[in-house]
Amino acid sequence: MTQLTTQLNTATDTISDSDRWRVLVVLLMAIFMSLMSVSVINVALASIQEGLDASQSDIQWVLSGYALTFGVVLVSAGRAGDLMGRGGFFILGVSIFTLASVAAGLAPDADWLNAARFVQGVGSGFLNPQGIGMIQQYFQGPDRARAFGFFGTTVGVSVAVGPVLGGLLIQLGGPEIGWRLTFLINVPIGLLTIGLALLWFPRPLIHKPRLLADKGLGSLDPVGALLLGLGVLAVLYPFVESRSSGLMWLLLPAGLLLFYLWVRWERWYTRRGYSPMVDLKIFATSSYRNGSVIMFLYFLGMTSVWVLIPLYAQQAVGFSAFEAGTIGIPSALLSAWSSNWAGKRVNHYGRKVVIGGLIFAVFGLLSSIAVVLLHEYTGLSIWWLMLSLAFFGLGQGSVISPNQTLTLAEVPLAYAGSSGAIMQTGQRIGTSVGIAVITAIVFSVRPYSSWHSAVSIGLLTITLITLLALTMAFKDLRDRHALLAKQRTNQ
Repeated sequence: MTQLTTQLNTATDTISDSDRWRVLVVLLMAIFMSLMSVSVINVALASIQEGLDASQSDIQWVLSGYALTFGVVLVSAGRAGDLMGRGGFFILGVSIFTLASVAAGLAPDADWLNAARFVQGVGSGFLNPQGIGMIQQYFQGPDRARAFGFFGTTVGVSVAVGPVLGGLLIQLGGPEIGWRLTFLINVPIGLLTIGLALLWFPRPLIHKPRLLADKGLGSLDPVGALLLGLGVLAVLYPFVESRSSGLMWLLLPAGLLLFYLWVRWERWYTRRGYSPMVDLKIFATSSYRNGSVIMFLYFLGMTSVWVLIPLYAQQAVGFSAFEAGTIGIPSALLSAWSSNWAGKRVNHYGRKVVIGGLIFAVFGLLSSIAVVLLHEYTGLSIWWLMLSLAFFGLGQGSVISPNQTLTLAEVPLAYAGSSGAIMQTGQRIGTSVGIAVITAIVFSVRPYSSWHSAVSIGLLTITLITLLALTMAFKDLRDRHALLAKQRTNQ
């Protein structure tokens, strides 16, 4: 592992300061495209259903299929990039995503659209871990925190632009053409990203570290990749296909067994002298372990907010897709601002930044519940959600990118892609499980109460999950203080 780390650090030293910031621009363009594509879908589902005469199950798979393939390929793609060159795999991912966007935009029926969404998920799974790995590779210290701050800003802007742009395109193009434009808008962004990557990425785009050359494809750990991929698939599938047979839930224990076998395999593989898919020693590092749990819990709750609010605004209040999308604009813009602010200060304040963000998020959620209930009982304008969710946005920006910086700070560079991908896989599992469980709670309560009460219960569930993340953040702060005290004692 030391040999591979040295080689990758050498690659870092050969790129100038101006070049690394140009590389970041390319990475953020692709991340913007992939995230905007996700947020657009939340307001386009009704138009897709009308335009393709799709069933409810078809529409569910428009969301789920993407999440499923994305989660399954993340870690394998991250490790492949670590070993064979992150730039080449990044361009491959953007190319797959762009071609799949064309196929989705021209889909003649729901089956075609869902197949395209599966392929989109593969493309996104290829490009995302390379982006995080390359930020780790090309940025150090305060510059790395700034780079992750820009990453968080991009997340916030893409979330803001997606629903509004989607609503506008649907309004302009109508139910048949509008939703197609929400996919085709990715094409010019994807082509520009590929062109700039070929122009600005360091050469060679694909390099073979000596470890791969010496031990061949075994360094890619294909058995480990298969076990982990099947484990993620088994855990995610019952949640993304929650309306199917109850027997599907038997996949959950099967998935846990596959994760156990994967851990055993990785340990055996390491003892044999090979480079494992993931260096399991990183889980002994409390900052990585705690940060990954915080991210899992936060995504378990947070993502469902942006499913429930547009649904509530359209179904209960009668808003159009465009109006529903505008509710989240202040939140997303403040998320972008706070992410940039936090990225510049996380090296100084550390875990306190994340703790502050989670407190803001909890306050925003409780305020949103108050707005929803006051709208029902007193007629308070629903537009007050723009203010309450703005606090949630401030918190979101202060949690995601700073936590990413803190979690990956002590990870060896040789495992930057795969370690980042493990964290992202936890996010994807958290997102899928959270959306399935929280929407199921809302729809279970809905027949016995109003939309307002049902959504309030959903938001309260998210609040409790966020409080668990806050508890974990305090634990990490305590662990860091204990480690620092131990180091001072040893000196």
